[in-house]
Amino acid sequence: MKTVNHWIGGKTVEGASGNWGQVTDPATGAVTTRVALASPEEVDAAVTAAKAAYGTWGTSSLSARTGILFSYRALLDAHRDEIAALITAEHGKVHSDALGEVARGLEIVELACGITTQLKGELSTQVSSKVDVSSIRQPLGVVAGITPFNFPAMVPMWMFPLAVACGNTFVLKPSEKDPSAANLLAELAAEAGLPDGVLNVVHGDKVAVDSLLAHPDIAAVSFVGSTPIARHIHATASANGKRVQALGGAKNHMLVLPDADLDAAADAAVSAAYGSAGERCMAISAVVAVGAIGDELVSKIRERAEKIKIGPGTDPASEMGPLITAAHRDKVASYVTGAAAQGAEVVLDGTGLRVDGYEDGHWIGLSLLDHVSTDSDAYRDEIFGPVLCVLRTETYEEGVALMNASPFGNGTAIFTRDGGAARRFQLEIEAGMVGVNVPIPVPVGYHSFGGWKDSLFGDHHIYGNDGVHFYTRGKVVTTRWPDPADVPSGVDLGFPRNH
Repeated sequence: MKTVNHWIGGKTVEGASGNWGQVTDPATGAVTTRVALASPEEVDAAVTAAKAAYGTWGTSSLSARTGILFSYRALLDAHRDEIAALITAEHGKVHSDALGEVARGLEIVELACGITTQLKGELSTQVSSKVDVSSIRQPLGVVAGITPFNFPAMVPMWMFPLAVACGNTFVLKPSEKDPSAANLLAELAAEAGLPDGVLNVVHGDKVAVDSLLAHPDIAAVSFVGSTPIARHIHATASANGKRVQALGGAKNHMLVLPDADLDAAADAAVSAAYGSAGERCMAISAVVAVGAIGDELVSKIRERAEKIKIGPGTDPASEMGPLITAAHRDKVASYVTGAAAQGAEVVLDGTGLRVDGYEDGHWIGLSLLDHVSTDSDAYRDEIFGPVLCVLRTETYEEGVALMNASPFGNGTAIFTRDGGAARRFQLEIEAGMVGVNVPIPVPVGYHSFGGWKDSLFGDHHIYGNDGVHFYTRGKVVTTRWPDPADVPSGVDLGFPRNH
């Protein structure tokens, strides 16, 4: 059986706690790997390595940092397939989806390669006689990232490349459900020339997380995961004096107006709801149909959903893979089996899916629920699986009010041909990311990613300008230099006297 250990101080460090987690292949249900679960002492060793490395990395030149990052980008590009294969083996998503994940992570590595312009300061001269004021940004020190199972390569790459480019050192705690991609990312960073201790990976469960949140040498914590855990991370780390960005869960809505291109809307709903088996925080999980288009839209969504091929991620014909664990599969299924009793019409029920030759895999088919009420479990909770809810409203105003009443505010979308309606929507909707005829409006790397309300705890979004500001702190310097001609007598710098 494969063993995944920690990466500390530029080398593999065997787990010493005696505690191990199991990693399964979601397509077969077989346990393929054991992963070391760190003790507080092992977390401390990683932080100690990062702190020692910061002494030189934090004062290294920008050209030295970006040179390593350019090499790192090239190595990641060369190893795309290898990283994607690890994601498929442990998460279950199809290979093409895994490759897309790596590509989106690479965007932030490319942003980090341009950190020389991102860290430029400001200067005001002659604010008073012979007085100048400048603003600069400096790294924080040791920072930590706690990342989720659904994007085991992309989300870490949303964090550590930018953090180390800014001069920080990093301790990554990836999900113990699919840990191998994180270790490969660290090994490639070392191959690119990143000094020992600048990037460390510790695997673990709540023990490791709590150790990071309480450690006095960690200055900031980045987190992506569910809302309850994000709230806990934010409260605990903040109480320990740390800067925190904690991205939580979502219930993303797509508003479809009567004038929309329904074929395009149906295509978008299927790809956004069922892609990556719905295991993504930007999935569209609720479609709000306005007016009389509901029946036709649901029919078009069903027609497309029924054609999606579900199978192992290693099969090039598969368009959707299994869920990550059997327990998660069963939880997702419970929302479908209980939907009718809460007033929904079950248009598609994917709970009985089986895949020939992979009978023990964590399979679930696509489910479509119509006429869903806002007080039902399927609507209120973040299901994190291939379940799409359709709600009906009579007017645009009712639809926006329904969406704004949600406690989540991550991403949202509107489908319409009317520019005025789209403009009004982007101003009135209470969400951090908005798509206009775009179902999953994940910003490009040089803009920032993050939601509102219960989808984000902390003041900074992730990556983009917000990411740079999160991983640095500002300093303002006021200077006064006497004119060389005004130096005391006896010191001759070759300047003419003013008197």
